[in-house]
Amino acid sequence: MQAEVRHLGQVDYLPTYQAMQTFTATRSQGVVNQIGSLPNNDGRDQLWICEHPPVYTQGLAGKLEHVLNPGNIPVVQTDRGGQVTYHGPGQVVAYPLIDLRRAGYFVKEYVFRIEESVIKTLGHFGVTGHRVAGSPGIYVRLDDPFSHAALSGPRSAVEPFRGLGKIAALGIKVSRHCTYHGVALNVAMDLEPFSRINPCGYVGLQTTDLSTIGVSASWQDTASVLSQKLVTYLAP
Repeated sequence: MQAEVRHLGQVDYLPTYQAMQTFTATRSQGVVNQIGSLPNNDGRDQLWICEHPPVYTQGLAGKLEHVLNPGNIPVVQTDRGGQVTYHGPGQVVAYPLIDLRRAGYFVKEYVFRIEESVIKTLGHFGVTGHRVAGSPGIYVRLDDPFSHAALSGPRSAVEPFRGLGKIAALGIKVSRHCTYHGVALNVAMDLEPFSRINPCGYVGLQTTDLSTIGVSASWQDTASVLSQKLVTYLAP
């Protein structure tokens, strides 16, 4: 059974986060979610596609020193993995709410499938996405994002991201075999807020978006492609 896709539009982060927790805690009980316009819960897998106003989110292991200068952008502590990241307008955020037992695969493969969905989405727009071992998310070559060449050899332990920009961040939580949180793909953003943090806990890590690397794609088109790829690759 494929996940049901729900397009939420632009929604505040905190009530969406709380709704994911409620959905996951009650999904086997058919409890109706009454938080704003967020989806009802009938126990089926869902994929929420949305956009958030500016917000920094911290993972469980998030270190305060990675939040350099948040200014007037709120910082929300969450229960996902990973360090600090930024969400804002022009970014497609996808929250798969998947029962992994029903899906028939484990967390490591789940992460691989999410990353593969992003790579295929980027490929739709002619961009080659790359994985970096030990650093969840998807990266692109800043000097030639359209090159199909693989990253050559092992990355330097000192400069694992040399020449790369992070275009998609991933952070997940699994509770009672059910997933929430997810992946954020940068489309056409104000990237300045990323300079006020060490993205994902890496000092000097550059972030980028489709617009900056020369791809003219609307938020709606990107969201549509990413949701299709996620539904395909996360299917049981």
